[in-house]
This record gives sequence, C-alpha cells and structure tokens, in this order.
Amino acid sequence: MSHVPQIRIPATYLRGGTSKGVFFRLEDLPASAQVPGAARDRLFQRVIGSPDPFAKQIDGMGGATSSTSKCVILSPSSRPDHDVDYLYGQVSIDTDFVDWSGNCGNLSTGAGAFALHAGYVDPARVPENGVCAVRIWQANINKTIIAHVPVSNGQVQETGDFELDGVTFPAAEIVLEFIDPADEGEGEGGGAMFPTGNLVDDLEVPGVGTLKATMITAGIPTVFVNAADIGYTGTELQPAINEDKAALARLEAIRVAGALRMGLIASPEEALKRQHTPKIVFVAPPQDYVSSGNKPIRAGDIDLNARALSMGKLHHAMMGTASVAIATAASVPGTLVNAAAGGGQRNAVRFGHPSGTLRVGAEVAQVDGQWTVTKAVMSRSARILMEGWVRVPGDMF
Repeated sequence: MSHVPQIRIPATYLRGGTSKGVFFRLEDLPASAQVPGAARDRLFQRVIGSPDPFAKQIDGMGGATSSTSKCVILSPSSRPDHDVDYLYGQVSIDTDFVDWSGNCGNLSTGAGAFALHAGYVDPARVPENGVCAVRIWQANINKTIIAHVPVSNGQVQETGDFELDGVTFPAAEIVLEFIDPADEGEGEGGGAMFPTGNLVDDLEVPGVGTLKATMITAGIPTVFVNAADIGYTGTELQPAINEDKAALARLEAIRVAGALRMGLIASPEEALKRQHTPKIVFVAPPQDYVSSGNKPIRAGDIDLNARALSMGKLHHAMMGTASVAIATAASVPGTLVNAAAGGGQRNAVRFGHPSGTLRVGAEVAQVDGQWTVTKAVMSRSARILMEGWVRVPGDMF
C-alpha cells in the first residue's frame, strides 16, 4: 500500500501581542495556495489542526483558542508607499472554514517585525540602531498600519522590558498606528464609522430582549453593550462566561442581531460563516477586581472595564482591533463606552480586561456632522518562537 509523503513549507511561529500565529511568505506557499481559494483554506486548516471535533487542535500548530488559531501571509507590497502586504486568516477550531472578514490587531505587531525578518523592507530604510517605521497594507480590510519596530545592530530587537498584560514575559515595545481605521463601506446607512448612523441604538435581540448598543466599525466591526444590561459587572474572567453555555448562546444572539443591524450579513444563517466579526464587547464603569494572573486591578487606575468575545468565547485579554474600537468609541461623547468611562472628551483610555489593563488612544473629529477617526495608537510586542518548516500531508490539495 502506497502512502503520500508529507510536504514541508517554510514558516515562522510568532507571537504578536496576546496572540500567536503561523507566518508564511507568499512565495513559499505551494502554487495552488498562493491565490485565495479552497486550496489555501485547506492548507491553513491542516497547518493549524482544524476542523477538530475534539476542539483541541492536537494534530496541528493551533492552541485550541481563538488567540492561537491563526495564519498570516506576507509579501512585498503592491501599494505605493507601503513595505508589505499582510493577509490574515482566522481558522475555526471545530468547524470547516477560515474567516477572512477582518484583521488581527495583535498579529499586526508580528507583521511589522516579520516584514523586517523576511527582508521585505528596503535596507536603506532600516537603521543600524533605532526604530524602523514599517508601512503595512492590511489586505483583509484595505487599511494602512504603521508598526514602529525597534532595531538593534541592524536586526529586529525582540527582547526588552516592555510588559503587556496577558503576556507572561517582557519584550521590546512596538508602537502600532492604525491609520483611518473606520470602515465606511459597511452598514445600513453608510454612517461612516457608526454604520446605523447612531451613537446608541435599541437593538432587538430574539430571546434576549431590547438592549442599548453602540455599533462601530473602527478597528473591527464591534457591538458594545452595557454589562449590567446582560447581568454582568464587567469584571468577569473566562470561566464565568466560557463555562456557561446559556450565556454563550445569549451573547451569540446579540452578535447575530448586531451583525444584521450593521448590515454585515443578510440573514442569521450567514453568521455561521462570519464568526470573526463583529466582536461583542460589554462595558462597565471602573471597579476593583483581580485579574486572571492574580494581579489586583484598582478602579482608580482605569477608566472603565471591558470584556470581549472572540470566536464565541470570552477573550483572555483584549483583541488589538477591539482595542481600537474601544479607544475610538470612548473618544466620542454619547457612546456607551464613553459613558462607562465617565463621559466627556478624551483622546486616550485605560481599560481593564481579564488579564490586566491596556492604554489605547484615538484621534477623532466631527466632519460634516459625522464622527471620523484619523488614527488609533497602542503598544504591543512581538517575538519569534520558532522558525523552519511546517509539514502537511501531500495529498491535501
């Protein structure tokens, strides 16, 4: 009996922010996977170990969480004034699909670092010692991200003393700028970054009731609700949500209702193939709590509490793209996020999440009666964990 051997593909396993993913150079992929389609999806799924009915991803590189079930493709940019094109795939853990509908803000940090590792940045732009501004074209959402990557002796500096809650060890700080992060193309009213045209809506959720909601497209499509309105305090950690099937079902119902109201899907059934977006975030005024790492978080040190769901589960920290949405919504008086933070004008916010705290900033303004955001800024870190080849069965294409 003959057996098809495995093939090996150059790859890098990299942490970016509070996520991990398998990074590929486009030119290293098999020819059939160098273009969008079923072959690329099957490759990513097999690399990660999905779909896995056991939801463990034992036979792949995934870590059985939404934060670790990710693949990235980078290539020299085809866009003027950009260094690299960055494409991100969120691989479903236990169902048969790869979601290309949004960006990963955490792995955007890794994209900047990997662009330098891969030699995609003009050497003339890379200092021997200093900071290199890597210009990233985010191909999923057609937006620009600038990653300010530290360089030491001509190489990416990965070690340092920057601490990021949700990441165990310190590393070098990378500052991310998300340029014009709102998506003005989606939504029922084309209302710039508020797709319904409103700062707060009454969102009717079948089986749950009518909730106040702020729906925004900055960073990633996000539905914000008040924690108190759904029976929470905003200080919950993962077990309180992820071990409660009824709670997860209610939160998914909110996500589906929000997706319909934002014009992201035409029917509830479409939500099954768009699990990456929109995100659900519930917010509350600042309160004391103890993080998942046993770190005391004091109400006086934060502006609000926020808890986010990713791929149907409460995130262990906070997604980078959802952080952009939080920063932007917090900067607009009248939103639920702004109200939770105490109201008023602000250009930065520090929020509490399950693993600790995070400070993010946004520059917003009103133009012709519509709120716009020009830039959102946050700090992350990135580090290569392993590099070499991944292996997949040769008959999978």
